[in-house]
Amino acid sequence: MKFRETIGVSYKWVYLLVILLLNFSCAENAEKPDDEPEPEEPQEPVFSTVYLADPSIFKSEDTYYLYGTSQGSLESKGKGFLVFTSSDLTNWEGPNGIASGFALSEQAAFGNTGFWAPQVLHYEEEFYMAYTANEQIGVARSSNPLGLFTNNGTSIDNSQKQIDPFVFIDDDGTKYLYHVRLQDGNRIYVAEMNDDLASIKSETLQEIIAAEDPWENTENASWSVAEGPTVFKANGQYYLIYSANDFRNPDYAVGYATSDHPLGPWTKSVNNPIIHGNDFGERGAGHGDLIIDGGEMKYVLHTHFSTNAVHPRKTGIINLIFDGEELSAEEDSYRVLETELF
Repeated sequence: MKFRETIGVSYKWVYLLVILLLNFSCAENAEKPDDEPEPEEPQEPVFSTVYLADPSIFKSEDTYYLYGTSQGSLESKGKGFLVFTSSDLTNWEGPNGIASGFALSEQAAFGNTGFWAPQVLHYEEEFYMAYTANEQIGVARSSNPLGLFTNNGTSIDNSQKQIDPFVFIDDDGTKYLYHVRLQDGNRIYVAEMNDDLASIKSETLQEIIAAEDPWENTENASWSVAEGPTVFKANGQYYLIYSANDFRNPDYAVGYATSDHPLGPWTKSVNNPIIHGNDFGERGAGHGDLIIDGGEMKYVLHTHFSTNAVHPRKTGIINLIFDGEELSAEEDSYRVLETELF
């Protein structure tokens, strides 16, 4: 009995050992349960075109700020000026304005309709925004480029409908307001400003640019258009970049003029227009602003939404080439600006 019991006990332990080995082997080769989630793949970022018309870029320290005329779904968020930010002019975020994306809102500034064509500059430790509202020009202040920009609810020289302001401060500290007056067409004027940047010296006011050349009025419209002035100084000369034709015209384009003095007289370049949408597959390219950074010149502008629709106008940027005397555009450098959604 003892021998047979011993044999039985030995078989029992061998049997248990085989079962354990089989279970271990199956466990090693078993597939993952069906309900175990697969690891998520990294999600590609999603980008959206920036739809700001009459755009302007301002740099403060290491950040670029993009402002412009809101339109479409952006305009439905409120009245004023949204602001987007970037560290490299390529990757944009926003809108990041202090008031629900707005750097200037209707409640804090002059005007209640037609918020167009803002320009931001830094002067005496504050940030100033010159802009259009109610077909008048206002100037607002802020301690931060993100806002909130505010003013006292008044406009500059409201004796005439006027739009598209650009404030230029010369090397000697003299301030000039370049702008468009709606008088027998859209015509560019200039006036010296007072030091408060809130008023002009009316005795210096004069017209400097009207749309008279063939490229500036390709439809022979009775109301010709020259608008969107931007001014810079180089090698003792003053350069005024402007747009011509109605913005709804596919031939809306950009030219420039030069002068020995901010008040003129101004001479238009024989190479105009220097930017035309046909050169890079767009329509209605114009009304922008110049950004000079690290010796490089770039011009931010808007174009039509498509070949069949003007609105909402897209925001793009193109490199400018400056040889010390003449300006031209690097056509292959044009690109549409985008903001990352997530």
